[in-house]
Formats: sequence, structure tokens, C-alpha cells
Amino acid sequence: MEQDNRGTHRIYENGKVGEVQIADEVVAIIAGLAATEVEGVSSMAGNITNELVGKLGMKNLSKGVRVEVLEGAVSVELALHMQYGYNIPAVSAKVQDKVKTAIENMTGLSVSDVNIRIAGVDLEKSK
Repeated sequence: MEQDNRGTHRIYENGKVGEVQIADEVVAIIAGLAATEVEGVSSMAGNITNELVGKLGMKNLSKGVRVEVLEGAVSVELALHMQYGYNIPAVSAKVQDKVKTAIENMTGLSVSDVNIRIAGVDLEKSK
């Protein structure tokens, strides 16, 4: 049985047992979750906040995230809304580190870069 493997990547293969493949969508969800856990990040651009995840489902966390996987190396682009009053370069560096670590630890794929676009500042939330 042939399956459409576009957007999936083999991360583990054991000839006797089988293989493990991971979809781009899963990598994007990991990146979205990791980014929204950083203090100072209000939400993903065009996305929901963590409080609504349980109600609306996990797929919404991949909005605002673009993932490209080439030969086992992941390139991630994130669009974020920041909370007012936080240092954008400092928060962005924390997001980059957290996203890179989460993807590498959970998938075994290597992250080549994490690019961030600040899409807006949420003025209603404060420190």
C-alpha cells in the first residue's frame, strides 16, 4: 500500500520492526507550543492563545509557523504577537532557543535556523 509521503520525514528506521515518520505539521505544532510558552509572547500571529488549545484543537497551533525540512535539517519561520513592555530582541532570542531545543529533543531532527517576524504588539496585556 503506497501512501502520499509529502510533508513527512523519516526520523528512524529499524529494518526488523519498521520506521517512524514525522509530518511537517507536527514539527510546526511543536514550534508553536514552544514559542507561546516564552514569557513576553502574547500569541502566534493569526493564532489562538494557549487557553483555547483544549477547546479548538492542536492543529491551530501551527498557524503562524512555516516549517521546511531539507535533508534532516529544519528551517522554521514564526510570526508572533508580543506583549507590550517586553524587550523584543531578548524575548526573540529565548523563543529561538526554546523552539530549536524542543524540535531537536522531540524529533531528533537538526534545526538550522529559527526566523522570527514580530507581527504585532498586544497592548492589553502587561507584565
